[in-house]
Amino acid sequence: MRFASYQAGGAERAAVLLGETAYDLEAVAAAADVRVPPTLEAFIRDGALDRFRPAVGRLKGHAPVAALDRPRFVCPLRRPPKIWGIGLNYRAHAQDLGVAVPDEPASFMKPATTLIGPDETILLPPQSQRVTAEAELALVLGRRATDVAEADVPSVLFGYVPVIDMTAEDILQRNPRFLTRAKSFATFLSVGPWIATPDEIPAPGDLRVTTLRRGEAVATNTVSDMRFAPAMLVAFFSRVFEWEPGDLLLTGTPGAAVVEDGDVAGCRIDGFPELRNPVRRTHTTG
Repeated sequence: MRFASYQAGGAERAAVLLGETAYDLEAVAAAADVRVPPTLEAFIRDGALDRFRPAVGRLKGHAPVAALDRPRFVCPLRRPPKIWGIGLNYRAHAQDLGVAVPDEPASFMKPATTLIGPDETILLPPQSQRVTAEAELALVLGRRATDVAEADVPSVLFGYVPVIDMTAEDILQRNPRFLTRAKSFATFLSVGPWIATPDEIPAPGDLRVTTLRRGEAVATNTVSDMRFAPAMLVAFFSRVFEWEPGDLLLTGTPGAAVVEDGDVAGCRIDGFPELRNPVRRTHTTG
């Protein structure tokens, strides 16, 4: 199944896509005699997918409610408990940078204040003159999980979603310990337009991830070229901390695009609509 968040007046609500048509999630659930929260984050946190899926199956893919008319999809998750990122995970990308692939996953965190959704503007901060955009496949956790076996990871996932991760590269180049700061500016993480549940992605290793600049491919690779596969990452870090419902795991990029004022950053992943964001520079200091 595929889930999104959409703008509804002054609020954001959850949507479910049945076939190629989007419906309000709560309305579809009500038609199937199921009660679910109206927002996607609450739906995930509540574990509502377990009761929603079999009920909706009885509708045979056609909701007896009005379809959403050209919904404006927004960031599906506004306040994940954690946003955990992985660096240098594609072998070819590390080779291009002339660095060794780490023996263990290299990681960082990002604040939720970085989050934006499809078509929202990425703002280049005055503190940085070289910012990169990086297409990535991200995982959304659906359950609390500690010390989970790699083979059991699909059972704790809610789904997969495209993201564009941003880095103030010149700040990072001054000192690798500045990584978190370089990743943490407002608008530095775009997510969407929808989350696909694991049954929609039976072979995540076959997915091709492409970083785009102005619609042109800058770097591309398949998930199978990752040094650490997505399931391994979930299992590895479950022995460090507890995964929580709604956590977002960024699995690394096949390559980055330097973006400037007027550009459009993009992420293309097989089976998903292209995620795009215009780029604008904010005012300069001095």
